[in-house]
Amino acid sequence: MRKIECTINNILISLSFIVFIISPNHAMAQPDTKKVSKSMFTLKTFNAEGALLSSSNGFYVGPNGEAVSNFEPFVNAHKAVIIDVSGKEYPVECMLGANYMYDVAKFRVSTKKSIPVSLATSTEDAAIWIIPFKGKNTFSSIEAKIIKAEKIQKDYDYYTINIATPDEMTSCPAVNSNGDVVGMIQKSAKDNATTTSAISSLFANDLKLTGLSLNSSEMKSTFIKADIPDNYEQAQLMLYIAESAYDSLRLESVITDFIQKYPSSTDGYISAARQAYKGNRFADIDNIIENGLKKCDKKDDLHFNFGRMIFMKEVYKESLPYPAWSLDKAFDEATKAYSQNPNVQYRQLQADILFTQRKYDEAFDMYMDIATTQKTPIGYYQAARCKEQQHDTTTVIALLDSAIATFSKPYLKEAASYLFIRAQWHIKQGEYRKAVADYNDYEMTMGEINVNDGFYFLRYQAELEGRMFQQALNDITKALNKSPNNTEYMAEKASLEIRVGYYDKAMETARQIISLEATNSDGALFLGLAQCLAGNKSEGIKNLNKAKELGDTQAQSLIDKYGK
Repeated sequence: MRKIECTINNILISLSFIVFIISPNHAMAQPDTKKVSKSMFTLKTFNAEGALLSSSNGFYVGPNGEAVSNFEPFVNAHKAVIIDVSGKEYPVECMLGANYMYDVAKFRVSTKKSIPVSLATSTEDAAIWIIPFKGKNTFSSIEAKIIKAEKIQKDYDYYTINIATPDEMTSCPAVNSNGDVVGMIQKSAKDNATTTSAISSLFANDLKLTGLSLNSSEMKSTFIKADIPDNYEQAQLMLYIAESAYDSLRLESVITDFIQKYPSSTDGYISAARQAYKGNRFADIDNIIENGLKKCDKKDDLHFNFGRMIFMKEVYKESLPYPAWSLDKAFDEATKAYSQNPNVQYRQLQADILFTQRKYDEAFDMYMDIATTQKTPIGYYQAARCKEQQHDTTTVIALLDSAIATFSKPYLKEAASYLFIRAQWHIKQGEYRKAVADYNDYEMTMGEINVNDGFYFLRYQAELEGRMFQQALNDITKALNKSPNNTEYMAEKASLEIRVGYYDKAMETARQIISLEATNSDGALFLGLAQCLAGNKSEGIKNLNKAKELGDTQAQSLIDKYGK
């Protein structure tokens, strides 16, 4: 009997072992879910009025509040909080990265310390455990299996899991037998799905922001602020983009965070000063610069930008009184900058201030110093402006010659403005053919497609004065090609055609004027004059009388001349 009992007990033990082996929940040793659960939390997001937008799950991936979840809850969110396993609530401080396509977000929670999960660096086992978050001190797991792994963005896996999960498990972790997080559960796209997808935990953890992130669809769709990048160049780019993309309130937050992260950089203080300048808060600028000078390494940069803001205020906002600022103070700041770092920009600002103060001799010397040491055209040009104020035309043109001489042929587009300016000075001096030569170089430099009808009309006038009639006809025709219905150009063309004896062409041009503007006396005047000169005086006088009726003051003298 005893032997029979022992046999029965052995059979029962064997059956228990078999049941353990074949049971889905005991196919492999279950990982320590309690450890992973301590890193998990509930995420809640809210709109501007404080109403709940969405709830989801997430888990810490770093020791300083770095966490991941799905991105969908952050869309249009103004505020977000997490509630951890102990029931404590912490605000979400900032976004660290996001991806719309795979619905993943990385962010920082405002906590002094967080317990991160351990991330799996590879996925060799198909068996995984999904850990749902059920609130305070509740730990459980659901065994599953990876049935497919696809590569995304070359380095990361996107998993298909053999069981379906409810939406309440979105962003919960899936771990391997060691308790390392393999992936993050994604919300199902289908109501009757039989499988679940998970995104690699490494993909979520590697999300980061760049300087261009503020222009991304992700960051544009949430009001949770972006973190300042750890890379300084990217941080600079983000600050620059924020100035053009953000409203003043959000920009102020970016500037504050930038200064906090990079207190020795001038960029944050200068950006803050620019915003204060836009709001005419001049006293605030004084405080911002003073604070920056205490902390920044490149003090010359702050002195320069401060001096430039004072200069701009005195020139463009002089109607707004602020006794602490003046052109003399602007010059003093530019001088401090130059004494610390002999940068040509600082010298340029000094000269510009002197020019504005009408101290032309001093400004001229500084501009010439810039021109001769830097071999740049702008120095010669601005020196020429000083001589223009002193009515020294000869020196003006000589200095413009020097500015253009800093370029070599074929000219780059940077030379175009100097060629154009010198052409206008040649016209003032009555040197029309020299002006035409500069206009020709200007056109060649800019390209015919990049010049307008006004340019061709200007060159036409210079050619006309220089008795370059064929060139003038070509240019007034080009002006008309750019502006086909311009009757002023047509009148100029008809006048010149008469002057060079092209009477038939002049009649054709005059008729075009009449067809466009029947009440324009120029059409009748030039048609009548061309007809008279071509020998058809009877028709010509009729048209001259028509021009007289339309109010043309020249018509009567022509009638008297050709009506005899």
